[in-house]
Amino acid sequence: MLLAPACALCAVPLREPTRGPICTDCWHAVPRLTPPLCDRCGDPLPSGRVGAVARSGCPRCRRARSAITRSRAVGPYTGPLRQLVHLLKYERRHTLAVRLGDLMRQYGTAVLADADYVVPVPLHARRRRARGFNQAAELAAQLDLPVVHALRRTVATRPQTALPAAHRRRNVAGVFAPARAIGWRPAASRIRGARVVVVDDVVTTGATVESCARVLRQLGAREVRVLTLARVARPRSP
Repeated sequence: MLLAPACALCAVPLREPTRGPICTDCWHAVPRLTPPLCDRCGDPLPSGRVGAVARSGCPRCRRARSAITRSRAVGPYTGPLRQLVHLLKYERRHTLAVRLGDLMRQYGTAVLADADYVVPVPLHARRRRARGFNQAAELAAQLDLPVVHALRRTVATRPQTALPAAHRRRNVAGVFAPARAIGWRPAASRIRGARVVVVDDVVTTGATVESCARVLRQLGAREVRVLTLARVARPRSP
């Protein structure tokens, strides 16, 4: 007798193993970020802070300049969503990218609407070879928009999650550059005048996506937005 494979998250036998390695209950348990949200960074706002308040940004965003106009994430980087990111990123469960991309399309309509391209956050070539794939590119490929690899990472930085928050911006400062030309038309040349969406798996302090956005702005992007699978919840500013 053949036993059904177990869910990769809860270890319960899968009722529909052909639909992937995660059971329906675990998919439903993925935490979501729901309005009201700060329009620029995507952080949750106190209940009732909607409309003009959300569009003007949370107190942190109102105090800081940014190359990013709008950001969204599916949910907070915790519980089942954190486990799913780890399965995709470190255990190479590539098939998860399809359903995770579905979630990103569903919760990212505010940033994907009328966008021209999606630009995955690049890995350094050394890390890309070691991992065998770029999880941001895997997710970007599911978003029903042309993927442009307009950026390259010039320095193999330490993982952001291994650093204190105060050091993360410095860790990625100046490490992104326009992608090198391949063929007759450099990928970066498509960015001029375009609305682009930077895609990554997780945003922590936002330092990585901000650094990417600044390079894209220098390339002439009309607007830079951000869509990630998860974001680390930050303490609310007063």
